[in-house]
Amino acid sequence: MSAQARVVLGLFAVSLFAALASGRTLLFSLAYLWGALLAGSWVWARVSVSGLSLHRKPRALRAQVGHLFVERLSLRNDSWLPKLWLDVRDHSELPGSWAPTFLAGILSSGSMSKPGHRASAVLGGVAAHETRSWVVRTLCTRRGRFRIGPAEACSGDPFGLFTRCVGLPQSYHVVVLPTIVALSRVPLPGGRLPGGEALRGSTHQVTPNAAGVRDYAPGDSMSRIHWRSTARRGRLIVKEFERDPMTEVWIVLDGARSVHVEHAVDDLSLSLGLAERWAETRLPLPPSTEEYAVTLAASLAFYFYQRDRAVGLVAYGQVRQVLQADRGEAQLNRILESLAVFQAAGSVSLIHALRIEGDRLPRGSTVYLITPAVNDELLVEAREMHRAGLWPVLILLDRSTFGGSGNPARLAAAARREGYPTSTIGYGASLRASLEEAAIGGREPRILRSA
Repeated sequence: MSAQARVVLGLFAVSLFAALASGRTLLFSLAYLWGALLAGSWVWARVSVSGLSLHRKPRALRAQVGHLFVERLSLRNDSWLPKLWLDVRDHSELPGSWAPTFLAGILSSGSMSKPGHRASAVLGGVAAHETRSWVVRTLCTRRGRFRIGPAEACSGDPFGLFTRCVGLPQSYHVVVLPTIVALSRVPLPGGRLPGGEALRGSTHQVTPNAAGVRDYAPGDSMSRIHWRSTARRGRLIVKEFERDPMTEVWIVLDGARSVHVEHAVDDLSLSLGLAERWAETRLPLPPSTEEYAVTLAASLAFYFYQRDRAVGLVAYGQVRQVLQADRGEAQLNRILESLAVFQAAGSVSLIHALRIEGDRLPRGSTVYLITPAVNDELLVEAREMHRAGLWPVLILLDRSTFGGSGNPARLAAAARREGYPTSTIGYGASLRASLEEAAIGGREPRILRSA
């Protein structure tokens, strides 16, 4: 009950008491007036939100950081009574921007919407059986899986005595993919990636190398059926494939909670410096080693997808995420969706993850290690990987530039001396330039030359 309704209720009580005490007709009339106003307003408020339904239609159920998420909402009044006014309140989880206030003002200028999902609307004069529609364009500023909806519609009487709300329950989830930086060149050990020797062994994946045929087994894809053999033998026959002779690329992401850091941006000059990097990432990356690591992994996956390479992912974060190496757009989408929900909240270090998953990595694979950890064991593990026929590439995030402690300069120098391509990336650095510099400076590891 609103404050106005309490005042009218008080007037009704005073008028009724005075009328009963004095017996005056005027006071009885006032009491009836106040009572009728309360009853009529209460009934009006109830019927003002009856017969409402909201239909939400997104342009797509996936978006990307720096792009617009577009949604069309249609509110229909199925009641035979018109609605004087309606306040549609949205309760979506799609977040706003982490950026400072002045930068948020830049984002909301021009044709771009303000940060955050703003699907709420106030509608006036909705006639009976009328449908009102509006389009919401939201700038996606954070990766993740977010709920869109539900909403509620509120209305009331013309005097503002009572307000009533009803739920509009339709909701769904949207996945916001991480930022992708267009890379021009990445570190590749010894020029080995473009070639490689045949890796004998069958695989469940479809590769350019068909090794033979076998009988169909439940679960085999229809695309693997060899129709000539099927017609000749009178039963379903499928093709057997060997591994791709081109070496695989694996991206290993450090998801240990203890090594990642994040801090807030309070310095206006630092914020201005971030705004200057708009051309590379569309939106400046948050001051978080986790976000930089995810962006690097997504950018590498996209780089090798464009070059038709088989890419796999290992990420031990809040949950274990392992994707077997494969090529094509479907594999890229799987990697990006996994990175979208990745959280660096795990307890398994990068070293232990490599020891657990090492047997999954085929000999000859190139392995990109993305970590903010400053640990000499990482160099020891890189040597072991190299002895096992793997080609490690180290991408080190400088924790000191993100508000943490530890500088990877000594570890990076030692890795470069041994011939491992290494890139050190700090907060605000250009990812494209850092990886290109490491690619130019990379050389074949010493272990190879002594073999």
